[in-house]
Amino acid sequence: MKKLILYSIFFYTSLFAVDGYKVYKDKCASCHIEMISKEKTINNLDKIKAPPMVEVSNRLKENIIIKDDDEDTHRHLVILFIKDYIINPNLDYFMCNAGALERFGVMPSLKGKITHQESQAVAEWIYDRYEGIEFK
Repeated sequence: MKKLILYSIFFYTSLFAVDGYKVYKDKCASCHIEMISKEKTINNLDKIKAPPMVEVSNRLKENIIIKDDDEDTHRHLVILFIKDYIINPNLDYFMCNAGALERFGVMPSLKGKITHQESQAVAEWIYDRYEGIEFK
């Protein structure tokens, strides 16, 4: 009986799991390019609507600092920040460089346009997708 209950929980959890990449494509990709080099970004600034997602991910990982080097804690805090920021973007918490702020401004809020599950999934995807990848 316990196995049946555990299987049911796993099945229903996976059935309703949200794909972070799909959320990115649906909610973020119209402004944030997934992957582009720094040189191509500079050469195409007139066509780019927001900082490339690789740069966003890198900046967040660099700027959100914890005392110990616990990667799980750092990942958790970055994900929490992303989830909050996409709903409540604020100049006080802007982490891209000053040029990006001047060029793009603060992003519009996705409040009412993204579910909690979608924000969790896309925040995890933003962190994990660019692990070990630099914006250069």
